[in-house]
Amino acid sequence: MLRALVKLCALAGCIVFLPVCGASQEVVHALTGTVSSINKNTVAVLQDVGGRAEFQNPSASVRLRFDKKVQDETVSADAFKDQGAYAIVFYYGLNNDRKVVAFKKLGPGPFTSTIGTVKKFDQSHFVTVQDQSGKLQTFQIGSDTVAESYAGARDGSDFQADEGDRVRIVSEVVDGKPTALFIRHI
Repeated sequence: MLRALVKLCALAGCIVFLPVCGASQEVVHALTGTVSSINKNTVAVLQDVGGRAEFQNPSASVRLRFDKKVQDETVSADAFKDQGAYAIVFYYGLNNDRKVVAFKKLGPGPFTSTIGTVKKFDQSHFVTVQDQSGKLQTFQIGSDTVAESYAGARDGSDFQADEGDRVRIVSEVVDGKPTALFIRHI
C-alpha cells in the first residue's frame, strides 16, 4: 500500500512539473517578398504570392525553434534596415498575429519564381519540377538554399519532397545553373 502511494505521489509530481519542462517553442517559418516598410513596431512585406503582409516585432522572451545553419545566415529583425530589399522573411505566428524574427537579403537578382509539381528529387543536389506550362525545370539545391515545409524553415539540404508534391521555388542563375534560393511546399 505504501509503495503504491509513493508511486502515485511520484507520478503526480511529474505531471505538475510537466508544463515547466515542456515549455513550447515557436516554430519559425519563411516566405519571400520585398520589404516595403520598416517601422518601430512593424515591418510590411509585399509577398511574392500577392498581397501585403504585416509583421509585428517579437517579444524578447519567446523561445524559437529556428534551424541553426539558416539562423546563422540571417540578420535579426531589429538590425535589418534595408527597406526595399528582396528577402526571405523569417517569422512565427499565424495570419494577423505574425512576429518577424530575421531576414535574409537575396541581393539584386534577377530572380525567377516557379510553381510546379516535383518530378524528381535528390535531397542533396537538385529538384526537377514540371511547371504550369508543362516544361521540366531542374534547380540545384545549394548551400544557401532555404526550405519551408510544414515543420518550419530549415536548411535546404533537410528539405524532403516526393514525386507529385507541389512546390514554389525562388531561384537565380549561379555559375550558369538555375539554383534554388527558397523552396516551399504549397
